[in-house]
Amino acid sequence: MGKGGASIPDEEWERFLKEAEAGGAGAPEEPSARARMVAQRLREEPGGPPEGWRTYTPARQRKGKGWAALGLAAAVAVVVVAVGPWGIADWFDGDGTGATPLAAESERPTGPPAGEGTDRPPTLDEPFRGSPAARWSDGTAGIHLPEARATGWMSRAEVARALEKTRDFLAASALDPAVLRGERPDKAMALINPHQSDVRDYLKKAFRAPDRENDPLLLFSRFRSSDVRPAGDVVKTRGRVTFQEGERGAVQVSTDVTYVYPVVRAAGGDDEVARTIVRREVVMSWDDPAKIVIEPGTFSLVSYKVDTTNGGCDTYTGYLTPAFLAERAATRPDGGAEVDPYDRSTSMEERMRESEDEGCGTASRS
Repeated sequence: MGKGGASIPDEEWERFLKEAEAGGAGAPEEPSARARMVAQRLREEPGGPPEGWRTYTPARQRKGKGWAALGLAAAVAVVVVAVGPWGIADWFDGDGTGATPLAAESERPTGPPAGEGTDRPPTLDEPFRGSPAARWSDGTAGIHLPEARATGWMSRAEVARALEKTRDFLAASALDPAVLRGERPDKAMALINPHQSDVRDYLKKAFRAPDRENDPLLLFSRFRSSDVRPAGDVVKTRGRVTFQEGERGAVQVSTDVTYVYPVVRAAGGDDEVARTIVRREVVMSWDDPAKIVIEPGTFSLVSYKVDTTNGGCDTYTGYLTPAFLAERAATRPDGGAEVDPYDRSTSMEERMRESEDEGCGTASRS
């Protein structure tokens, strides 16, 4: 693992993986995340697009989809982090632009956001200048939660707790300062059912030897702290959480959130700000433990899709690798339609259909 990597010794990690395989006798076997995703696709979109990666870039954009994720413990995680660079207190201070935040996104918008003066480059004082994200909310405030109602095996109060834990997972996987600095996302993984063997295998490979199929960036946002540092201390977000009854009375929760990360070079020497934009759709199942092998307070991963702009293209290091102006000028996109990374009016599935060929292309703005 690279710099700023694992916080858990390998021997302890191995011990956890072995222990996670035990237990759950007498309950129905937990379906794999892959099986859940395929079943969902057959129900909703027969004959859908082939599984695999879709990519765009410079501001470069990369796409991926699949299934994965793992659990470290049965406990419910609460995000607790230190104040400072990538610090929790800083995520919610705003960007100093004075722009009035948009109302929460309670449903899919009908079109892309209007232009925000893209001829005005971002600065350290205004890292979201020229971006629609200037009017987005900060941190978890930009993630809309629906009103809870009794669904499946859960009461209204239990659904409300599941939704809150879902938001905890999103914060722990994409906003936690330690994770953004490149550390292992222990708090996020602690919320995932440890009895999904395919998920355990995925993360074991992803954090030891990331590659095309086993990339931690599919679920977690991580930067190499020796390469970049935050520009401003705020992550802008926009997205929503929805839920419905799933298989065997489970509560299936779908999340679709776009995160905007402004960064500068860690080495210093200039004030150029680059932005990395990550949109993730993660579907999870809060299963009935009477029907599914699962630890209390955890969910089973159903599927994920990810769309990354200026985070690296066809580079599988396990870290987001934003390019600055000089690197972008020297890199020519290899085709593909121009895509607006701020356009949330199309679903992730639709966006992936728009690009039938794998590779890197051009985002219309960053």
